Amino acid sequence: MNSGRAFFQGKTDMEDSRVKQKKTDDISAKLVRYIRKKYGVEPEKPWRQYPEFMTFKEEYTGKWFALMMTVPRRNLGLKGEEEIRVVNVKSDTDIIMMLAGTPGYMPGYHMNKRHWLTVLLDGTVPFDRVKDCVDESYARIADSPARRIYEAVKRIPKGCVATYGQVAEMAGDKKMARAVGNALHRNPDPDGIPCYRVVNARGELAGEFAFGGEGAQARLLESDGIEVTQGRVDLARYGMRLQS
Repeated sequence: MNSGRAFFQGKTDMEDSRVKQKKTDDISAKLVRYIRKKYGVEPEKPWRQYPEFMTFKEEYTGKWFALMMTVPRRNLGLKGEEEIRVVNVKSDTDIIMMLAGTPGYMPGYHMNKRHWLTVLLDGTVPFDRVKDCVDESYARIADSPARRIYEAVKRIPKGCVATYGQVAEMAGDKKMARAVGNALHRNPDPDGIPCYRVVNARGELAGEFAFGGEGAQARLLESDGIEVTQGRVDLARYGMRLQS
């Protein structure tokens, strides 16, 4: 009788485990689809030895805002021998401390525990709250000077140019003109971010090493309908006018 009871108990445990695993897989897949749709970010699998680990990077900074992992429950201080799916997200230190004792949350596993939060993907945390955690993490990563600079450059209309100082002003800080130059030369999306439309305060083009080599910036500006004379653009004619 005892052996029969143990058999049925073991069978029930296996069925429960399969149900939990399917729920975890569904939530994980749903989260990947959410990130792809909202942020246009595809998961990366940088570690061959951990094929189920996925990282998600913010486009402009190249920094992670989410890391999805499968880890043994015991590694997280949880009961059970099976593995569990989690996502690590950036968070505020005070929020991490506040949530640390709440079911489904804990300080970042294998990450800086002051800045990363681990969220279980087994249904303990409602999916809408998981999404909120990812959104908060993305916002913390994405709000950077580089991103603001790139978004400002996108607003330069075809047929116009803007100076480094103007871009800095559009990005929210008049004093970071030098940072504008550094960001432009690291442009992660030349087709979508028209950095060639930025010139110096005298209307002069950048050095020949920029934008694809000798003469490239001039050709790109000319294709926009902008006249380039001896490496310079007439700002009175083509300069962007910022709204006061």
